[in-house]
Amino acid sequence: MKRLFILLLLGISLVNAGTISIAVAANVSYAIEDLKKEFNKTNPETKVRVTLGSSGKLTAQIKHGAPYQIFMSANMKYPQALYQEKIAITEPVVYALGSLAILSNKKRDLSDGIYILQSKEVSKVAIANPKTAPYGIAAMQAITNAKFEDDVKSKFVYGESISQTVSYAVTAADVGIIAKSSLYSPNMSQYKENINWISIDSKLYTPIQQGIVMLKDDKEVKAFYDFILSDDAKKIFKEYGYLLP
Repeated sequence: MKRLFILLLLGISLVNAGTISIAVAANVSYAIEDLKKEFNKTNPETKVRVTLGSSGKLTAQIKHGAPYQIFMSANMKYPQALYQEKIAITEPVVYALGSLAILSNKKRDLSDGIYILQSKEVSKVAIANPKTAPYGIAAMQAITNAKFEDDVKSKFVYGESISQTVSYAVTAADVGIIAKSSLYSPNMSQYKENINWISIDSKLYTPIQQGIVMLKDDKEVKAFYDFILSDDAKKIFKEYGYLLP
């Protein structure tokens, strides 16, 4: 009888256990593992499968039938489009506000802020592709508002996502405009504020409203969706350099 009871419990556990598939904007790649770990403290049987990419490309995949159940975008535009087309089943909600930073793999005088892009010492500037990546749009907004776009546009090296842009910033370019959140990854700990990186004045651009939508109705999917909007998740986002909505 006891053995039967144990088997019954195991059977219930297996029925309740599952895997959810989420599409996540590349800038969240640095925080997503901590978010998953925190979620699994209260949902230990749910496996969260993550696909990272630029928000534009992930949206295209979703429109072509990719089996994601949640979409965490780098802006509100793409999830809003999915909702209007009745692909998303919930209206977009802001889960975090993204901000920009300038990163150099070498020690530099960063006191001029964004205007370092005009320096003769800077011949290549990595930015995310503004056609597919919201952080690229914000980078261009900051440059345009600083009124020196024509001086630097020939220097641009485009990354297809913000994670690729970070890679370019420390390899193929002299500096890069990146998501500030990426600097809080343990892999980036060697880069120091005011030596290798500096925040871009948020007056030059609109902090990026990052939106989340559900694409499928499911108990476990709803649990993860609710977690991302919870105070526990907000603490993690704040630790990774995001502003809170």
